[in-house]
Amino acid sequence: MVLDNVKIIGTSHIAPQSLKEVKRAIIETKPHILALELDRGRLNALMSNKRGRRVPISEIGLKGYIFYLLGSYLQRKIGDKIGIMPGAEMRLAIKMAKKHRIKVALIDRDIRVTLRRLSQAIGWREKLNFIVDLIRGVLFGRQELERLGLSTIDLTKVPEEDIIERLIKRVRERYPGAYLALIEERNQIMANRIIDLALRDPDKRILVIVGAGHKQGIEEAIERATSTELAVAG
Repeated sequence: MVLDNVKIIGTSHIAPQSLKEVKRAIIETKPHILALELDRGRLNALMSNKRGRRVPISEIGLKGYIFYLLGSYLQRKIGDKIGIMPGAEMRLAIKMAKKHRIKVALIDRDIRVTLRRLSQAIGWREKLNFIVDLIRGVLFGRQELERLGLSTIDLTKVPEEDIIERLIKRVRERYPGAYLALIEERNQIMANRIIDLALRDPDKRILVIVGAGHKQGIEEAIERATSTELAVAG
């Protein structure tokens, strides 16, 4: 990554370790701008401690709606298990930004657009893969985790990079449409917005806080974009 005024950290939305890392990064970096993996709707829901307005199926499609419900349920269950509310690290970042008068930039795509894209992108093969993986998980949960090399994951910590890469590769292979809508497109959008922030205020330090699964993809997208610009300028 060639943007000297930008630092990116990857977090887990349900890991207590992320709270410490966010706090340390803000204190050490002393950013002028905090760029967060949020959109306006998710920010409002996060800071009001409410689940947010239930998005109508007509706005996002049935598949996106089902994913939204499942994802929210799983995050809450895991959060309850380890004693942390999903998104706590983002809430901490916003509170620290207010305390230290740091500008906050929301860089993620509107969740309704993402879920609508998900509904459009998922094909019949991915739906079949989901059913197969769900049955495997229910019947052979531990064996499946061991087979995928994920049995040692500690949910209280941000996963190691090799585990993240393994998970993303699995999603890309089994669910290419979901990968496109949930990861690749958002990585590009967030990278573009980070570049805009950095070029608009080149003298200001920018700290970017995103989910660990997005960090590498965003950095690669920034590097591609800035390398292309340098090549054209040269």
